[in-house]
Amino acid sequence: MKRVLAAASGLVALVALEQRAEAFELGTPASKSPFHTSQDFALEIRVSPYYPQVDEEPNLTGTPFKDSFGSSPRIYVGLEFDWQMWRIPGIGTIGPAFSLGTISMSRTATTVTGRASGDEYGLTIYPMYLAGVLRIDTLWRNFGFPIIPYAKGGVGLALWNAKDATGTARAGGVKGSGASTGTHAALGVALPLDFFDRGAARSMDATTGINTTMIFAEYYWLSLNGLSGGDAFRVGTRTWAAGMAFEF
Repeated sequence: MKRVLAAASGLVALVALEQRAEAFELGTPASKSPFHTSQDFALEIRVSPYYPQVDEEPNLTGTPFKDSFGSSPRIYVGLEFDWQMWRIPGIGTIGPAFSLGTISMSRTATTVTGRASGDEYGLTIYPMYLAGVLRIDTLWRNFGFPIIPYAKGGVGLALWNAKDATGTARAGGVKGSGASTGTHAALGVALPLDFFDRGAARSMDATTGINTTMIFAEYYWLSLNGLSGGDAFRVGTRTWAAGMAFEF
């Protein structure tokens, strides 16, 4: 009897240890429905309207950015690469992500009489961020419901460069280029296109290793006002983004 109880206790302990180990799986192994190859990474192609928060600086007089470039947002284009480092069973994937993009704007300079001159001035921004990403894909993976909500949070950085007809603009002897730091956060939802043709999705997975192709939409905050609350050049924004994502 004691041997039976000891064996039963050992079995319970092994099951408990196995369940605890499976709380976080490293990546997503192969041959798990509806995917077949392993899933470890994601790539996003991102597009969004972008209007820098330059005029929101607290010590600024007037609206110099709006006066210079108008009130219409420009188009941001970027990429994000995710490492889906862990899978939380019954929830989804979590891991780090890095994104880099660009946004550029320019205007024709005017003379003191208000006429257009032959010169142009412009501003180019290279926003980037390093964030943690949680993708809740259990509705899609376990129930076939084509919706994947997700959340992101981390730190942001933007390199920027202001130019005039002579090259890099200067104001008061200060070079018109630099870097601004801050925070990044986003909430979004993705729609797996595999839902509409699972046969084609399985064929793509077998030939390319792409498990899921998705379209997504999100709202994000890129608050580049200095991590320590300093007077950073505020080239961040609050806006939405959309695009395509591939998990592989």
